[in-house]
Amino acid sequence: MNLPKPTEYSEDLPEIPNKRYFTIGEASELCAVKSHVLRYWEQEFIQLAPVKRRGNRRYYQREDIELIRHIRDLLYGQGFTISGARQQLETTLNGAPQSVSIQDIAQQLQSIITSLRDGIKRIDSADRGR
Repeated sequence: MNLPKPTEYSEDLPEIPNKRYFTIGEASELCAVKSHVLRYWEQEFIQLAPVKRRGNRRYYQREDIELIRHIRDLLYGQGFTISGARQQLETTLNGAPQSVSIQDIAQQLQSIITSLRDGIKRIDSADRGR
C-alpha cells in the first residue's frame, strides 16, 4: 500500500511494533482513535477491512494500522470530511487521475472543428451536385 508520508499531525503516534496482528484495543492505542471510531471507519472506508475471527473479533495487520493513521491524518490533521477523505484515499490508492493540459484540449477541439468543417463542405458540394 503506497500511502503518502504522514504530516506533522501524525508524528506524535507511537511506533508500530513488529507484530503480525493487533487487537482493536491495540490498534486504538497505536492510532490514538477510540475503538468505536475504528468500527465506524470500517463502514465508511471499504479499504479498511480487518481480519475477523472467533466471535467476530477484529485483528488488524500493520497495513491496516498504517491505513488508519492515514485516515486519521486526513480527517483530523488535514480537515477532510468523511466523503472527502474517502475520495482522497481512493485517489491515493488507485493512482491520481490523469491530468489533461489546456493544450491537449485545444488540439482536440481544433480537430473536432476541422472534422465538422470538412463534413459541412462535403454536404455543401453534394447539395450543389443535385
